[in-house]
Amino acid sequence: MKKLTSRIDKEKLLLAAAAPVLALVAALVVTALVILATGKNPFPAFNDMLSYGSASDSQVYILNKATTYYLAGIAVAVGFRMNLFNIGVDGQYRLAAFLAAVVGGAMSLPGIVQIPVIIVVAMLVGAMWSAVAGILKVTRGVSEVISTIMLNAIATAIIAYLIQPGRLGQLDSAGTLVSTKPLPDSAWFFTIDMGPAGQLWGFIVVAVLAGIAYWFTLGRTRFGFDLRAVGQSESAAAASGANVKKMIITSMIISGLVAGLVGMPTLLNDTHQFDNSFPTGLGFTGIAIALLGRNNPIGIGLAALLWGFLERTTNHLEFIGYDKEILGVIQGVIVLCVVIAYELVRRYGLKRQQQRVGAELAAQAAKTETEVTA
Repeated sequence: MKKLTSRIDKEKLLLAAAAPVLALVAALVVTALVILATGKNPFPAFNDMLSYGSASDSQVYILNKATTYYLAGIAVAVGFRMNLFNIGVDGQYRLAAFLAAVVGGAMSLPGIVQIPVIIVVAMLVGAMWSAVAGILKVTRGVSEVISTIMLNAIATAIIAYLIQPGRLGQLDSAGTLVSTKPLPDSAWFFTIDMGPAGQLWGFIVVAVLAGIAYWFTLGRTRFGFDLRAVGQSESAAAASGANVKKMIITSMIISGLVAGLVGMPTLLNDTHQFDNSFPTGLGFTGIAIALLGRNNPIGIGLAALLWGFLERTTNHLEFIGYDKEILGVIQGVIVLCVVIAYELVRRYGLKRQQQRVGAELAAQAAKTETEVTA
């Protein structure tokens, strides 16, 4: 029996490793074919990506980008575990970052007070904005996909209206950039000096803590069990005593809380103000990263690092003669390959499990027949 258990565990481990390896190999092959179709040799491109991506300044850049991408992935993954498709992370983090920047720029307090206030404001704004979609779903049956898409547009319009000079925005000295009032130095989050490689954003610590909280809450608490149960079967969860409507609203609120953190690395560690150049589309990047990471906190972290690596290295390919659209192609191919690879491995694993169960049942039946005959 121990040997059988050991064999099954090893097989599960191999299947778990097979999916990302298969996806990576397939993505490399497809990407190589795409580069060949453009009339270029893919091998120098891959070699340049590895060498440039391993440079110390590139590693710092990748970690900084991965910090933001990781938080976006966690925010989306909370909804995914509940079988909710929160497309509104983009609007939630932008509105949260904007209002947090306004509040932070209007205060002048010690950093130990002001930084937490800015972060809490961002999380509360993100939570309240995402709660709207949750309430609409449980009270009016509105799909969270439709409502969050519309809320993204509304958030963009609100920001565009309020950031005008004379309202909550101001022009810079050159008269070319509209932004919120810059945060005072006391509201700047700490950075880690990496020498010539640059500054590593200290918000990476918060991202790690968010990942630990996500893992513990969903994997080690009754609330996490109920959330996953509702995501798999609402009727079964309701039969076990879970309040489905409450869980839907709660999960959307938690997703929004994390979404409020997505813009904080940029605001507190980089720009120190919200302006028209503030990053957009991070919520949609988070969807891809959550899919790549299979909603697992470690998997999401690896996917965020991969996304940062691709962004850093493929942008450099343009300087050596490759098309700049290669990044979008590689990202799309990787997501597609991962989805296909995991589905193939899942089906193979299910088939193997059925075969093992059938073999065990047949062996048990043969044993029973032998005993009866004897």
